[in-house]
Amino acid sequence: MSRYLLDTHVFLWLQTTPDRLRRDVVDQLADERNEVLLSAASSWEIAIKHGLGTLQLPDPPDRYVPAALHRSGIQPVPIGHPEALAVAALPMHHRDPFDRLIIAQADVLDATIVTVDAAFDEYDVEILDPR
Repeated sequence: MSRYLLDTHVFLWLQTTPDRLRRDVVDQLADERNEVLLSAASSWEIAIKHGLGTLQLPDPPDRYVPAALHRSGIQPVPIGHPEALAVAALPMHHRDPFDRLIIAQADVLDATIVTVDAAFDEYDVEILDPR
């Protein structure tokens, strides 16, 4: 069994344009033996970007994200104090607060981050590039 933490864009691509992802990665994420997670940081990012008008969704985020999680079997992960505080120990290779929290969460949860963001490579976490 593997544990995967999706970066926000990968979660959205899985819902709308899964063909942007390699077939073998989509199969890994669909494999019920694996645990696929979405951080509350991604829900926060989606809500903010939708509110700013930079992310269009077919439904408001408070309906879209829970429905997509349910439909896809992806498990929501709350942000706890250990993950939030672990951000302080990260080097400043990446300044995006959402991504920094996802990196810290992956470290605390011992999860592989599924992302195309090359800035994540600078950190001591496992990365799966889905392209």
